[in-house]
Amino acid sequence: MNTKSIFTALAIALAPAAALTPSAHAAEDPVYTGLFSNLAVQGYDPVAYFTVGEPVQGRREFTTEYMGANFRFASQENLDLFLADPEAYAPQYGGYCAWAVSQGYTAKGDANHWAIVDDRLYLNYNADVQSDWNEDREGFISTADKNWPNVLN
Repeated sequence: MNTKSIFTALAIALAPAAALTPSAHAAEDPVYTGLFSNLAVQGYDPVAYFTVGEPVQGRREFTTEYMGANFRFASQENLDLFLADPEAYAPQYGGYCAWAVSQGYTAKGDANHWAIVDDRLYLNYNADVQSDWNEDREGFISTADKNWPNVLN
């Protein structure tokens, strides 16, 4: 087998795997769930940020699907609140990092780096990014609002 044949065979063999890579997708999912999960907010209860003021791990028995992702809740009461008005509780920008969206791209939002601004939940990538975002929350939110949802493409 010559070199050209080897490369052709290799390309044919790897083509199915290449089709499954994230770069082969035309757009990001509307809700950040991570690579090997369909859980939004890393399984934390989005309502708890508003009612308890901190991240609380959701429970499997209190799960609903919203915008293609699974959201978990700590209680039936929180699940019911979410079902009554999911837009009020779901993280902004689908749970992607609010600062990244303001910069024109997507990055994971971390459930432990969060803020509620004007009754909306925002997640950030990590503590350093959140520190930068905190310097001008309103400005970054305004820019991110203009970029969303176009950054998914």
